[in-house]
Amino acid sequence: MTMLVPPWLEPLLNTAFFSICRTHGDAARSECNMYCLDCNDNAFCFYCRSSKHKDHQVIQIRRSSYHDVVRVLEIQKVLDISGVQTYVINSARVLFLNERPQPKSTGKASSHVCEICGRSLLDTFRFCSLGCKLVGIKRNGDASFILDSKNEVALQRGEGISSREETVIPSSKKEELFGDQLREGSQHDIYPTTPPPPPSNSRRRKGIPHRAPLGS
Repeated sequence: MTMLVPPWLEPLLNTAFFSICRTHGDAARSECNMYCLDCNDNAFCFYCRSSKHKDHQVIQIRRSSYHDVVRVLEIQKVLDISGVQTYVINSARVLFLNERPQPKSTGKASSHVCEICGRSLLDTFRFCSLGCKLVGIKRNGDASFILDSKNEVALQRGEGISSREETVIPSSKKEELFGDQLREGSQHDIYPTTPPPPPSNSRRRKGIPHRAPLGS
């Protein structure tokens, strides 16, 4: 299996992300949402990357409805993600790291399901996440995460994965699948929107004029 799975993948899938960095806990971007493929160790924050992983291969983990996701543009450079369902959320194409809890049954049978966990899929893919593909490789050995030469050439040309794997989620399915929007860490929570400027002084209502007291 070592020839089918890179050594850093399983530790990545078992890593807990989005805790607060012990070193930079008082900083604005202190959530540990990055992982170094060269060091293959714990998650770290934006500032740790600058100081300790400057020239390393690093990927950033994001969140959708409290589940970890990674952008396809990042992960497809280092993994063969064929067979894994991808989604487009807020213009970002992503896939899930691990299996998610099953949603409540709506009574409608899906024609496409994950081979490992049975989760309903939107298209003809085999797995719902990287974690389920890993389990499938361990069981059957009929898939791989290792990029072959054809995939590497396609990535160098900027072709990426085929358009068949780009799945835009219908609005009726978004709430069931995700519940909230894709988050890059929690930056949209940390950085509030800029308040509108105050009204111009020229538009303010003047006070009631007072006459000077009459002389005696």
